[in-house]
Amino acid sequence: MAEFVLELADKVAGVGVTTSYGEAVDIEGTTIVPVALGYYGFGAGSGSDAQNQQGSGGGGGGVSIPLGAYVGRSGGQTRFEPNLIGLLLALTPLIWVSGKALKGVIRALKR
Repeated sequence: MAEFVLELADKVAGVGVTTSYGEAVDIEGTTIVPVALGYYGFGAGSGSDAQNQQGSGGGGGGVSIPLGAYVGRSGGQTRFEPNLIGLLLALTPLIWVSGKALKGVIRALKR
């Protein structure tokens, strides 16, 4: 099982950039490069119980949230066009933590 995990880690080591940036697409003189927030994880297990039965396990998963796209026009202008729903999903944890921190600061100032 340990060899399988090491082989899997070697295969996905270079996936980070291709997970975040998609292949450039040219549509009628406009180049579009999609951008996403992607992460993944894998797990494995092995063991036995008191009755000498062997155990094993494994799993994996991932997610990709589309954040927007870089759009390059024929005049050399490039800009990022966001996917508002994707950005909101990606920023939700940051907004939550900021709210909790602000709540703690306000409580400390009231004392």
